[in-house]
Amino acid sequence: MTLLSRYLLTLLIRYFLTLTIGFAALYLLIDFFEKFDEFAEAGKPMSLVLEFFLLNIPFVVDQLSPILILLSGVITLGIVNHNNELVALKASGIPLRRIVKPILLGGLLLTTLFIALAQLILPATISITNDIWFEQVRGKVPLGIFRNGRYYYKGSEGFYSFQWPNKDALVFKDFSYSTWDENYNVKSMVVADFADWLPEESTWLLKVGQIVDHDEQNSVLSKPFQTWKLDLPESPDDFLIPEYESAEMSLTDLYADIGRQQTASDTVRIRAEFYGRISYLILGIPLLLLGLPILIISYNRWGRDLSVAIPISCFMAFAAWGIWGTLQSFAKTGYISPVPAAIGVHIVFSVVGIYLLNKQDR
Repeated sequence: MTLLSRYLLTLLIRYFLTLTIGFAALYLLIDFFEKFDEFAEAGKPMSLVLEFFLLNIPFVVDQLSPILILLSGVITLGIVNHNNELVALKASGIPLRRIVKPILLGGLLLTTLFIALAQLILPATISITNDIWFEQVRGKVPLGIFRNGRYYYKGSEGFYSFQWPNKDALVFKDFSYSTWDENYNVKSMVVADFADWLPEESTWLLKVGQIVDHDEQNSVLSKPFQTWKLDLPESPDDFLIPEYESAEMSLTDLYADIGRQQTASDTVRIRAEFYGRISYLILGIPLLLLGLPILIISYNRWGRDLSVAIPISCFMAFAAWGIWGTLQSFAKTGYISPVPAAIGVHIVFSVVGIYLLNKQDR
């Protein structure tokens, strides 16, 4: 390894560690003020609070990994340029592609580190933090199981069964709710094609279904309906589905879970989650490829480097996050294939970045 490569890698690691500590501390501070009241209301000791936030650090770093790689590389090249070292290197005949090569290599090494983190450490830490937050603090435990594309939950007075195609919408498909007597005989059952939860009214709106009751003589009474508002003991908030359930799996476990799905829709969803996890972990590289030439262009045009490049890089990262997230949503619902959704942003940003780097190297 040349002296130049060691120098640039040292700068990259230094700024990466500084950014990681700063961003993680800010994230955890905001998260602490948002969640501390719930810990206090649940009467949990400070030791559990500290354990939760310390174990949450790997997840925070994982979520920030693309922008950490981007900003570490941009700041490294920006400092070199600000000190006129970049001009000196280019004047001595060293091409730009050779100068940025150690920075890109450092980005690849950091990406490998994040992949190892996702495989070896994240599943255990997220599992513990989910247990602390959902069960010990909020007092929620899973009320049922998921089988063959349907959810089955035991409520305080009856049993629920439904499909929940989109976790972001309070719309349930093929909904049923039944109550049972002490001999485990069905007392009543409500079935509907769709069930909407109306949060403003705290009630359920059932669409196209029927009510089935059993009287004392065990006669069956059936009444169809088009729409019917029904008050039930539980709301969707009571149906605990951990927000980061798939994140509790390692990358290899998530891949193996694809073959264990029993419905086509679940297979598509898990496959999209797997490719999405991989694509997010390597998103920092295409961002870095585009961020480096933007820094040089901003200096050549406006005489400013980091004061322009950092805001542009942050905007670029958030734009990439938005596009990536939209593509992942489409992939999970089956509208587009998981592979194009996973690599689409990477290809566009990488091609544009390589083109701009070659153009600045002339």
